[in-house]
Amino acid sequence: MDALQGYGELGLGSRLKRVSKYLMKESQLVYNHFNIDFDPYLFPIFKIISNKKGVTNSELQSSLKFSQPAITQSINKLNDKGLIVYKNDKLDKRKKIIILSSKGKETLEKLKPIWKSIDEVIKDYTLERSSSLIEHLNILEAKLNTKSFSETIINNTKTEAIQDVDIVLFKADYAKYFYELNVEWLKTYFYVEPYDEEVLSHPEKYIINKGGHIFFTRLNKQIVGTVALMPIGDNGEFELTKMGVSPKYRGEKIGQKLMRFCIDFAKKENMPKLIIYSNRKLENAIYIYRKYGFIEIPVEPNCPYKRCDIKMELVFK
Repeated sequence: MDALQGYGELGLGSRLKRVSKYLMKESQLVYNHFNIDFDPYLFPIFKIISNKKGVTNSELQSSLKFSQPAITQSINKLNDKGLIVYKNDKLDKRKKIIILSSKGKETLEKLKPIWKSIDEVIKDYTLERSSSLIEHLNILEAKLNTKSFSETIINNTKTEAIQDVDIVLFKADYAKYFYELNVEWLKTYFYVEPYDEEVLSHPEKYIINKGGHIFFTRLNKQIVGTVALMPIGDNGEFELTKMGVSPKYRGEKIGQKLMRFCIDFAKKENMPKLIIYSNRKLENAIYIYRKYGFIEIPVEPNCPYKRCDIKMELVFK
């Protein structure tokens, strides 16, 4: 039994303090994870300074309604970290204007995606409707107790960063990435079958020249993922195949980004359906296929993959 929760409105102040302390501690873990030398308690003052071209000590106090000692303490910490510098006011030389230093500006750019992630997660945690502040607090603390706040922020921040990947078309220079990413994946979960080796070694022959398509995800000029739409049969059907993602970026939903792109592309090109050959031990992958509308159909006797024990299709027409 949570004693503070049992006190109802009488324990409101103590519970708000407990939640605040927890969020600050978890935020610090996030900053530490991304190797950013920053203290979450410095956020309000640092944010105001970053929003203005220059601010005075008294302006900070007026904006935040903090005590003067608290303002001074935070400013000193920011100064010790080299995140701010002082300059004299043009009209009143006695007045000190606080601005971000070069290090402060660099730190700000590193903090922006984290703050965006924190904002989104907090909104998600607090969207529930309630009839009182105490009830809302009960819901919030229940969510915070279910999964660590810092872990949620870290995962969400990584996901946001990955949203910046570009999807580019096949060109000869990318053929080696098509081979390497897929062979690495196959060796991790299965083995490279002769059919795999043949197709991966000659992507233009088996895919591009037959009217197929190969796509790549590119992050910071580096190829980190790939997938192909390979023509099969004579009915205009395509196999969604040869999807591989760099081990460094697995778990960042790059595969799902490629999946969505392929489905949208197939619809745009008026393809009748997409086919996927897979293996039931890839439970997460099959869950995602079902999520995007693929349904299971019988595997034909002459399936090209020995590892295949499940076939799925997504019909557009």
